[in-house]
Amino acid sequence: MKDLPARRLLLVHAHPDDESIINGATMARYAAEGAHVALVTCTLGEEGEVIPPGLAHLAADRDGGLGEHRADELAAAMRELGVTDHRFLGGPGRFHDSGMMGTEQNHRPGAFWAADVDQAAGHLVGVIRSLRPQVLVTYDPDGGYGHPDHIQAHRVATRAVELAADPAYDAGAGAPHTVAKVYWNRVPRSVAEDAFARLRDTAAGAFPGIAAIDDVPGVVADAGITTEIDGTAYAARKTAAMRAHATQITVDGTFFALSNDLGQPLFTTEYYELVRGTPDVGDGAREYDLFAGLPDAALAPGART
Repeated sequence: MKDLPARRLLLVHAHPDDESIINGATMARYAAEGAHVALVTCTLGEEGEVIPPGLAHLAADRDGGLGEHRADELAAAMRELGVTDHRFLGGPGRFHDSGMMGTEQNHRPGAFWAADVDQAAGHLVGVIRSLRPQVLVTYDPDGGYGHPDHIQAHRVATRAVELAADPAYDAGAGAPHTVAKVYWNRVPRSVAEDAFARLRDTAAGAFPGIAAIDDVPGVVADAGITTEIDGTAYAARKTAAMRAHATQITVDGTFFALSNDLGQPLFTTEYYELVRGTPDVGDGAREYDLFAGLPDAALAPGART
């Protein structure tokens, strides 16, 4: 603990690639500024579809092995972002990708969606009490777009924050710790609309089709945004991290597609909603630093608050 930087950020995601798509610029920026950036991924993403034909054999309905391959992709993505602390919840393979909502994979033994929330949260409590982050980032209650593993990641992260602060909970997991600020991943609707308009005008031919705005996780009315992180200086790192997830993502300039081959914008300014803690701004204004207002988290030189 004494060797960790003053600012400590923990992100909780469902599958390898979610972190690079949603928070890659934020992670790269804070890592470059000297904060301790830690990622906990809840599953190996074993049920994902595979884009490159040469790797199609890794799919769950063929030879398998996609989870292990995606773990390697995640490690490569973290190198691109400059993040050295990345872990799987409970260890690699402890929780299995649950597939899309309503599929039989939701209820297979080991599926993350079927896991007891308190038991799964217990694995995260140890991480929180060890790293003692001031800030935690995860999904909203709908998981951004309704995927069962994203919803479960929200539930587990939220419960772990509660348990980590409770002195009566599992003394063996370390001293209690209160996470000062919790954020949900968001995208302002106006920003999404503008980005999709650019996609239609400049890059539509790069993809067979274009995704719908509501396919983007966490799109909300602009008024729901409390915080924006300008990661444009780290656009190349985010893009490289997304390319590292080659089984899941195809990147074309400032746009990308998942296995459905529908183009989406690649955001390098990333947006959040503060749901725990006090914003360090007046009503209606936005924060420009996830650590804004925290007296024990020294701001990087030139950070905007």
